[in-house]
Amino acid sequence: MRLKFLLQPGWLALTLAVWVFAGACFTLLAPWQFGRDAEREAQNAAVTTSLRTDPVPVTTLLDRSNADVEWRGVTLTGRYLPDGQAVARLRTVQGEAAFEVLTPFQVSGGPVVLVDRGYVRPVNGIKVPDLEPVPTGEVTLVALARRDESDDRDAFQEDRHRQVYSVNSAVVGRAAGLDLRPGYFQLTEGQPGGEEALPLPKLDAGPFFSYALQWIAFGAMALGGWLYFTVREVRPGGALREPDPKAKVRRKSVAEQLAEDEAAPAR
Repeated sequence: MRLKFLLQPGWLALTLAVWVFAGACFTLLAPWQFGRDAEREAQNAAVTTSLRTDPVPVTTLLDRSNADVEWRGVTLTGRYLPDGQAVARLRTVQGEAAFEVLTPFQVSGGPVVLVDRGYVRPVNGIKVPDLEPVPTGEVTLVALARRDESDDRDAFQEDRHRQVYSVNSAVVGRAAGLDLRPGYFQLTEGQPGGEEALPLPKLDAGPFFSYALQWIAFGAMALGGWLYFTVREVRPGGALREPDPKAKVRRKSVAEQLAEDEAAPAR
């Protein structure tokens, strides 16, 4: 039977590998890249809207999730709580190492929030430099609403500074003994108590959509190659088909006949 080769262990292993790879391309890898492309489009739209609209008092947004208002410009009036301050380590800003300075902020008549005051460059590549002291009285800040980063590792003390691995209000709040509202606020340039302002993300589409199309193409190529070799093996002469026993007999008979013909004149 011509399709018998499909049950051979080697062909079964190849078929499994091809279909698993193609399935991953279509159901995991391509959707993942499409999702990243959608996130980039949403981020670009939010940043563009923020740049085109005036900031609003933060109290008008406190009942909304940070995911809904990310990159929205806000004003915060209150005072810094420097005792709860921390620095986020292992950061990169414009291609160079940096620390981000995170300071709790008591909103007047509102909750305590986390403010990202900007970044500083490390001393000798590893140490936190001296930080600018924050104003002691009431100030008004202009900032951008941001979502917490996902790394939830606890803070630790090093070089006289409380340090964290991510900008996460829950982590800073645990270390400082403060009940911080989820999310944080990134200062814009020139604000009271600000360090070097963090740059806005680049407003480009990124490569994610093309990456998604590439994964779809890879999956289709894998299935196409499998189908091509399957058809080739079904046709006569396939390398994996078992030889026809009758063909062996015929070849043997012809060989014997030639031998007999060659031996005949010598008699």
